[in-house]
Amino acid sequence: MKIIRLKTNRMTNPLGFTLDKTRFSYVVTETEAKNQTAARYEVSLDEAFSNVIYDSGKRDDIDSLAFELPTELQPRTRYYWHVEVWADNGDHAVSETAWFETAKLDEPWNGLWIVPDLDKDVHPVLGRTFELTGEVASARAYVCGLGLYEMQVNGVKAGDEYFAPHFNAYQKWLQYQTYDVTEMLFNGENQVSISLGNGLYKGRFGFDGHAAELYGSEFALLCDIVVTYIDGSTVVISSDRSWTATKSKVMSGNLYDGEVYDATFESSESFAVREGNLGYERLKARLSLPVVVKQEITPIEVIHTPAGETVLDMGQNMVGWLRFRTYAPNGTVIRLQHGEVLQDGNFYRENLRTAKAEYIYKADGQEAVVRPYFTFYGFRYVKVEGWPGELSIEDFTGCVIYSDLEEIGTIETSDPNVNRLFQNALWGQRGNFLDLPTDCNQRDEKMGWTGDAQVFSGTACFNMDSYGFYRKYGYDMGKEQEDRGGWVPSVVPAVNVKTGGSSAWADAATIIPWNVYLHYGDKAILEQQFDSMKGWVDYIIRSDEQAGSRRLWTTGFHFGDWLALDGSDPGSSMGGTDIDFIASAYYRHSSQLVAKAARILGKSELAEYYGRISDEVKAAIEDEFFSKNGRLTINTQTAFTIALHMDLVPDAFRARIVEGLRNRLHLDRKHLKTGFVGTPYLSRVLSENGFSDLAYTLLLNDDYPSWLYAVKLGATTIWERWNSILPDGKINPMGMNSLNHYAYGSIAEWMYRSIAGINPTEDAPGFRRVLLSPQPDLRLKWAKAQIQSAVGLYESEWSISGEGHLSYRFVIPFGATASVKLPDSDITTMIINGQEIGESGIEGMQEGDKSLLELTSGVYEIKYVPTKEYMKRFSSKTPLAELMRNEAVLRNESLMDLMKKVLPRRMEHNPDEFLTAIGDASLRSLSGHFQMDTGVLDQLDERLNALPLNEVNNIEK
Repeated sequence: MKIIRLKTNRMTNPLGFTLDKTRFSYVVTETEAKNQTAARYEVSLDEAFSNVIYDSGKRDDIDSLAFELPTELQPRTRYYWHVEVWADNGDHAVSETAWFETAKLDEPWNGLWIVPDLDKDVHPVLGRTFELTGEVASARAYVCGLGLYEMQVNGVKAGDEYFAPHFNAYQKWLQYQTYDVTEMLFNGENQVSISLGNGLYKGRFGFDGHAAELYGSEFALLCDIVVTYIDGSTVVISSDRSWTATKSKVMSGNLYDGEVYDATFESSESFAVREGNLGYERLKARLSLPVVVKQEITPIEVIHTPAGETVLDMGQNMVGWLRFRTYAPNGTVIRLQHGEVLQDGNFYRENLRTAKAEYIYKADGQEAVVRPYFTFYGFRYVKVEGWPGELSIEDFTGCVIYSDLEEIGTIETSDPNVNRLFQNALWGQRGNFLDLPTDCNQRDEKMGWTGDAQVFSGTACFNMDSYGFYRKYGYDMGKEQEDRGGWVPSVVPAVNVKTGGSSAWADAATIIPWNVYLHYGDKAILEQQFDSMKGWVDYIIRSDEQAGSRRLWTTGFHFGDWLALDGSDPGSSMGGTDIDFIASAYYRHSSQLVAKAARILGKSELAEYYGRISDEVKAAIEDEFFSKNGRLTINTQTAFTIALHMDLVPDAFRARIVEGLRNRLHLDRKHLKTGFVGTPYLSRVLSENGFSDLAYTLLLNDDYPSWLYAVKLGATTIWERWNSILPDGKINPMGMNSLNHYAYGSIAEWMYRSIAGINPTEDAPGFRRVLLSPQPDLRLKWAKAQIQSAVGLYESEWSISGEGHLSYRFVIPFGATASVKLPDSDITTMIINGQEIGESGIEGMQEGDKSLLELTSGVYEIKYVPTKEYMKRFSSKTPLAELMRNEAVLRNESLMDLMKKVLPRRMEHNPDEFLTAIGDASLRSLSGHFQMDTGVLDQLDERLNALPLNEVNNIEK
């Protein structure tokens, strides 16, 4: 037995974070045991555990998902901890040692806020020399620099992160970071220097003309370096008026336009600093995860465009920067411009709007490795100007930067396009989880839009351990609500965006913390966010009551089903679903989530109150939007979807609403028309209500509008619009075309939940208990997924054999259980780990055409012959378009000769246009219209039925 993944507040060995309630978690692996019987924590001030300050003792109530340390912490102190676990089969293990280290806590600052005596637009470097008079045992630097900063000690960068102190509601709180600088200091003279950049604190940012100085007008720095000698004595080097300022080689820059760096510039003059007046009340130890270089990629090609440009193709839409090596002569100016797509083979960046997105470097004649300091770019293509000599891809490295999140989920299928789609969604998260859940990272936005964050939050938690990331975002959201009466701005931090309070967007306040709780099983996120959750719903209640709307939300601005394709006004982005219906649906959903959170937190009266509000909203929606016979009065995909997903449908009407969604999709030729509101839930609702075949059709469509439409056009991330690029490769002239805009990547959540079938449950969150309900479809021959969940590793895979038999493999981690629901099965014929069900010792029962099993920790291989035919057979009733795409049909010359006798003549002139026009029509259904010989159709049926099933279905025997 082994204990792994030791985390403090879901971070590995965190240094200098706000911990509040310190909570430990771990995972047990490599054991045949099923469950934990007891555990014991020890916490010590030393790694040898000779100075233990807390010992839980052996207890049977310790939960591996979250154990709160009941000890008051001291400032600037490292604590070591380990856990001992006993299992039900007698196994026993002690973990390796983990640690966490506190920041300053309530300890006062020695340092002063200092401001350089320079023009406010000049990028400064603040620093000083200092003398150390002995051997250093340990040293920590506690730093906050505004807008952004990088620290060097004796010429070496402190830490591996970028963009500190990160992006938050600066008017409410300021984060400081902690650095271990022990190994960077000398006995003798030392030098500290801290470079400052604009960031969103004082640089060009936001809407309304992209103003500067949104939070502050001048650079500022606060620093305490606490050095402890080996004799135990300490000295503190603090920011004060003895520090000096010089002008940086960073000549200008901001997050939109990029950066200008002059290596030839030498600042021979030093300038004084003065004391700033920022105060200390807003300072808080960091919540933001470090933003680091998570991957490095090499360009795949140097392109010489028809316009004569030299362009690097990274092969992947990415976020970060290019690091390059140069030997350029003194005075050479190298310019890099960043874009997402080529047009007519040429470099293009008009979709970036006003953002210049460039990096300008003036060389000093020395060999140099170059990268930006205070900006980042979203790009696939980089136009290079001024490069001396021939450009070589070996001189360039793409540095992919995002918050230091652990990737925990993977999906792979038999379809390469589906796999690319999943990777596109994952890359969308990599590119947009840069301290904020940004909506796009290339153009003049880069803001934390709440709607995008909300719809993607479920997918995000499957893909990566997102607890710490959303903890910080939620904290910021709550801070922004404090002066707004619970109203949630459209972006967080709010910068200068004036919109807010929109359904689906502002409901990020309730939906994100609930998803985080569901995935990680730690109610601390609900404790932190409860006032925010409650405040948002209270705002809706007040708006409702003031408008006299009878528990309907009919006031305020709403984005609607943003970018849906069913709106009556082609110039509108809000979709065709009634906005009052969407808003009221979220009113119901959010109040229900607040009631659930209150119940979990032991707030029974509040749980009852918000539960009643939620029920009243549901009743009002039924009165307003459903006919007395159960017809939904709004006939859009999104309306049906959210009615079903958000539990708005009276039980007696559910079957009719499900059928209404099915009919709507058939009217829409089995193509989605949903926007930001409907898309995250559409496929899930279909699968949960017996129409997984339609969900697979939506997944596998590759014409517009569909997910694979973008994949077939070469997308490597998710687009903002379903057709941000047109079939001819031209960018959509309607504008608003981010090619890395992760919201529609929410399809990956359906892939985890329905293809792989892995569903966390509310009654045992953190994947302590799951519903395993994979839904195979022959159009994918196999699929497999892995999730390193909060409780351990889950695996789920299935395949369909050449004979149409189904095989599954499940791995359920230690301490977890699964309710398994397998489709189209007869439990009496099922083979589990080589045994019949009766011999396996596994509990199971038949429910209609499904088998229900109860599984505990372990590995399970299950096989059965499905009760329905999974192998496809062709006939004259098969859609003609499907026949004409099948290789087994096209390769059979005698069969094709027979088909030509009845194929309409229009097929000869423009087959693609004809097949598109007839949709799902078959030869048999077209026979009357085109006067086909029914005898030939009967012969076709015989020939088609005789085709080898494995060839028809493209499955190897």
